[in-house]
Amino acid sequence: MGRPNLHAVSHIRTTTVRFVHPTTVADDLVVVHSGTTVRRYDGLQPDTIHDLDGVEVRTLPKPNGELLCRFATVNDVHFGEVDCGRMDGREDGPIQRREPHEIPHPELMNTAAVAEIGGVDPSAVFVKGDLTLDGADHEFEAFERCYRGAFGDRLHVVRGNHDSYHDQGVYDRDLWVQLPGIAVALMDTAIPTETTGAFDDEQLTWLSDHAAGCPTPVLVMGHHQQWVDGKRSHDYFGIHPDSSDALDAVVARHRNILGYSAGHTHRHRVRRMRCGAPTVEIGCVKDFPGTWAEYRVHEGGVMQIVHRISSPETLEWSERCRGLYADFGMHYETYALGRLDERCFVFPAR
Repeated sequence: MGRPNLHAVSHIRTTTVRFVHPTTVADDLVVVHSGTTVRRYDGLQPDTIHDLDGVEVRTLPKPNGELLCRFATVNDVHFGEVDCGRMDGREDGPIQRREPHEIPHPELMNTAAVAEIGGVDPSAVFVKGDLTLDGADHEFEAFERCYRGAFGDRLHVVRGNHDSYHDQGVYDRDLWVQLPGIAVALMDTAIPTETTGAFDDEQLTWLSDHAAGCPTPVLVMGHHQQWVDGKRSHDYFGIHPDSSDALDAVVARHRNILGYSAGHTHRHRVRRMRCGAPTVEIGCVKDFPGTWAEYRVHEGGVMQIVHRISSPETLEWSERCRGLYADFGMHYETYALGRLDERCFVFPAR
C-alpha cells in the first residue's frame, strides 16, 4: 500500500558521522545511537530541521492544545527466555545467551525499561502480550514482580500466544481504560494453544459499543498484528484475515478510533487499513533494538515516540542481538528497527 501518510519525520541526513542511528524523535527531543554510544538532545523546537553534531533530523510537529496525559506500552517481554534467537527448537542462529553469573536478559531489559518508563510518570502502562516464554507460573510471577511492583493499578495487561500455549486463561480479558483525552481498548487476540490470533464477534461488538459512546479518541491495542493485504490464509501469523477485515469495518464506522497497535512481530512497522487508519507494530523489549513506546496525548492529537532502552548493559546486550536469525536469511537489524517515521509520528486525524 506504499508509505503511510503520517505526520512524521520527513528529513534525515547524516553528514559527518557514520554508522549512526537517529532512533527516537519527538517534538522536543532527538536521540541518536552509534553502537553503545548515546547522544540525547532535549529542548528542541518542534517541526524544525536540527543539525545535531553532523546528523540532521526534523523534529515532529507538536499537536495543538494542552498536554493531557502520557502513557506507555511494551510487548514481547518474554520472562523465562534463556536462548535468544532460537526458532522452532532448531540450532540455527546465531543464538545469544547471557553467562550463568549474569542477570538473564529478560530481567535485564525489562528492569531497565521499567526505570525509563517511570521517568515519564505515565498515567498508565499497557503490556501487549508475550509476557512469558511458555506461560509457566514462575514466569508470570517474574513479570508481575517487575511491572506490577513499579506501576501498581496503572498497569494493564493482555496475553499473547506464548502465554496461552497450554490453554491458560491468565490476562484474557478485554480492557477499556479511559485516560485524560483518550481511551485505550486493550484486547485479547490469543487463540489458546495456537500461534495465530483472532477476534470473535462478541469482542468486536464490545469495541463498537464502547467507541460509539466515547467522547474522546480511542486507540485499540492487542498482541497480534493485523492482516492487511496479500494472500488470505487460515494460518496467517497474525490476526486471521476475517477478523482483520471485521476490525477494519469497526474502525471505519467509528472515526474516533485512531488505529490499532500490536506487538508479536518484534518489528517496527506502520501499514494502512482499507479505511485509512494506521495499523502499527512495536518491536520487542527483550533483544534488538530493545524498545518501549511513549504516547503523548494533546488536545489536538496523539504522538507515538519509540524509545530504545539505553543503559550501558542493555545496549551491550541489544547490540549483540543485531544479527539474530542470520542463518534463516533474515537481516534482523533492518527488519526489527524499521524506519524512523514508522516508530515516531503523530497519528493523523480521521
